[in-house]
Amino acid sequence: MNQESLYEQEVKMMKLERLIAEREGISAKEFPVPLPELLTRYEQLYTGAINDVLREFCLLDQALPHDIVPLRDGDIVAGIAFTVKSSPNCVIRGEMAFRTKMLDEMHEDAFVIWDTSRDEHASLWGGVMTATAKGKRVRAACIDGGIRDTHQILEANFPVFFRYRTSNGSLGRCQITHYQVPVRIGDVTIKPGDVIFADVDGVLCVPRDIAYDVLLRAEEIKRNEKEIFSWVAEGQTIQEITEKGGYF
Repeated sequence: MNQESLYEQEVKMMKLERLIAEREGISAKEFPVPLPELLTRYEQLYTGAINDVLREFCLLDQALPHDIVPLRDGDIVAGIAFTVKSSPNCVIRGEMAFRTKMLDEMHEDAFVIWDTSRDEHASLWGGVMTATAKGKRVRAACIDGGIRDTHQILEANFPVFFRYRTSNGSLGRCQITHYQVPVRIGDVTIKPGDVIFADVDGVLCVPRDIAYDVLLRAEEIKRNEKEIFSWVAEGQTIQEITEKGGYF
C-alpha cells in the first residue's frame, strides 16, 4: 500500500473529513462587484467598524495579534490574502528556489500574510522583497515577525505591518515551507483569498464568503456613526441620542 493510500485510510478511520474540509477548504466565491471596487470601498472604512460587523457574524477572533503594528500609522489598505508559512531552520539549500517560485506566484492586489511560526530572530521582509512586491502590484504585507531595510520600505511607500526590526537576514535562520495554504497567526485562521484589511489599529481577516456582506454592513455603520457625531455636535443629550437609535 502506498503512502497516499495509507493517509486516506487513516483519515477515514479517524473521521477527519469534516475537520480537513473546515481547516483546509479554500473558498473561490466570486464577489458581486469588481475586485478593485470592493477593495477601494473597504479602504474607506476603519478596523473598528469592520470588527464590530464581524462580531455580529459571531466571529470574535479575526484580529491579528496586537503586537503586529504598521510601519506608517497613516496606511489604510485592503487586499486579498496571499499566505506564506516559514519556520526557524538552519538549512539553506533549496530556500532560494522555493522563494523564487513563491514570488512568481504572488498576484496583483495581494496582501501578503506571513506566518513565521513566531520566529524571534530573523527578518522575513526587506527592501528587495518590497521592490519585487510593488512590481507585481501587491498591495501590502503583514509579517508576524521581523523586517529590515526599513528606509527602503519607507521610500517605496509600501504598506508593511510587522512585529520587530532586525538586520538579521533569513537565510540560515529560517526557511519558507509553504505558501497559499491556510495559516494561523494568534487566534486567527487566514486562508488564501480572504479579504485582509489593516490600519493604525491593526490587521483584520474577513472570510471571503462573507466579505461583501461585511462591507455593506460596515458602510452602514459608518453612515450611522456620522449621524451620531452630528447629533453630539448639535448638543443633543445622551438620552435623546439613545432614543433615536444612537450608541456610544
